[in-house]
Parts: sequence; structure tokens; C-alpha cells
Amino acid sequence: MNLAVFASGRGSNFLAIAKAVKSGKIKISLALLVCDNPGAPVLDKAKRLGIKVALVKRQDFVSKKDFETRIIQHLKENKINLIAMAGFMRMLSIDFVRAYRNRIINIHPSLLPSFKGGHAIKDAFFYGAKVAGVTVHFVDEEMDHGPIILQSVIEIKEKDTLDSLEKKIHKIEHKLYPQAIKLIVQRKLKLVGRSVRIKAG
Repeated sequence: MNLAVFASGRGSNFLAIAKAVKSGKIKISLALLVCDNPGAPVLDKAKRLGIKVALVKRQDFVSKKDFETRIIQHLKENKINLIAMAGFMRMLSIDFVRAYRNRIINIHPSLLPSFKGGHAIKDAFFYGAKVAGVTVHFVDEEMDHGPIILQSVIEIKEKDTLDSLEKKIHKIEHKLYPQAIKLIVQRKLKLVGRSVRIKAG
């Protein structure tokens, strides 16, 4: 099975996945990094690890459709079976999602369906929520939506700052995302309607 990670920024989740693959914890080939940002630190991480990169810049294409068509070409060339979104700062089109239905997963720093969007940790913190967390889910046609694979809860303590909460959540992300990918690789997930069941054994 071949995995592609989509990332636009620092790449901390990309690195966590790469380490889990390299150590043998996940029996999958991390075959490709797809990135749309030529200044992203994740590119250096991929280079150091010897992982193939597809740098596809949106501004090089007239339309979103052309942009995504080029990405799909890269996916097909590298025989990608699974896509992990890891801070890729562009919404995929409905057509793209449908082309890879149930083969795209995403990690989000909240307990979905609460606090969707790009500022989930900040929103939860300033809302005064008592708990925060991380969700790994299948991607569907809606933003931060789709069947939930795994969630992890963390208490927001009185002494927490936004910075300390962000660090704790990122630490959870780096454990939870590889776990979710491993479940998929081991074929332990079963989609039943809008829900995901984890098979025993």
C-alpha cells in the first residue's frame, strides 16, 4: 500500500507519520509528499528523509480543476492508495474527494463536530471549553466532516495558556495519526453508514 501525505506548512504530522513508517510500526510505503507551498519547512523534512515530493503551486494553474488534475496525475504515477491530509491549507473539490472516496483521511485539532475550521485550538480555548482534543476522520464533501476514525480527549486546565494547549494537542496528534493509519493498513476499520467500527483482533 502506498501513502501520500498532503502538507503546506511545518510538517510535524508528516514527520510523525514518516517516523512510524521508518520504524516499522506502520507497514506502508510513504511514497509521496504533496505540497502547494514552495516555502514550507515540510519540504526540507521530506528531502532529508529521501521521500519523493510533488510541489504543485496553485498559482501555476488557471483553475482549481487544473491544479487538482496535476495532483491526481502525481497520485496515479506513484500508485497512491491512501491520502493523509496533514495541514494542507486548501479545500479539496467535491470531484477530487469522490475520486478518492474513503481513501482520504484528515487530522483536526478538536473533538469534531465541535470547533471546525482553521483556528480550532484558539476557538476552544477562548470559548472556555473544559476539554479539547484531536479527531482523525475520513474526508467527505464537507469541511472537517466525515466518519470519525479515532478521537482523543484532553482536559483544558486553569493553568493552561493557548501555547501550552497547542503543544499538548500537537503531541497527541503525533501519536493518534499513525495509529489511525495503522488501523487502515491492517484493514481493521469497517464503514457502516456514517460511522466507523474498529474490528477486534
